[in-house]
Amino acid sequence: MEMKKSEIRKIYTEKRLLFSLAQLEKMDDLLLIQFQKLVIDIPGLIMTYCPIKKLNEFDPQGITDYCYFKKPEQQLFYPLMMEEGANCEIRAVIADDNTFFKTNKYGFDEPVDGIDLIPTEIDMVIIPLLSFDKKGYRVGYGKGCYDRFLKRCRKDCIKIGFSYFDAIEKIEDINQNDFKLDFCITPERIFVF
Repeated sequence: MEMKKSEIRKIYTEKRLLFSLAQLEKMDDLLLIQFQKLVIDIPGLIMTYCPIKKLNEFDPQGITDYCYFKKPEQQLFYPLMMEEGANCEIRAVIADDNTFFKTNKYGFDEPVDGIDLIPTEIDMVIIPLLSFDKKGYRVGYGKGCYDRFLKRCRKDCIKIGFSYFDAIEKIEDINQNDFKLDFCITPERIFVF
């Protein structure tokens, strides 16, 4: 079944809100188990994100903790949203134990300030999503921030998403600015694109 992004956003936002805390915790554990099966070298420079808790968004903290366990020298970067008119850009800001985070107007925490990383230096980006299709395209929240950011990353930068739901058949209104994921992990399996 093909659907447009706006329809997918509405359906999958509502579906995610139906999960209980216990269901989310169980799926998070299953997502981590699937990630541990992924045959990749854990990279050193990882961009992650803080979840929008009120939308039951997947929290990648367990994934980044596992990456740190496997590669203690890794560094984490978080997106800092910069808006100019209708456009938004992402800055990748290094985070450590002393980084102060503040909730932005979209409902997720971001670093107040910090040292930027040039996007071409990032090895892996954990990308938030609402849904994805069998070709590896994702539906985010509709601002195009991540697609613009990924355009500035290296071609071999690993783009990975985590979804509580299986892939939909096809996103109908993909355009030339949409970036494909390399992997999307669900509680049941790993999709490779």
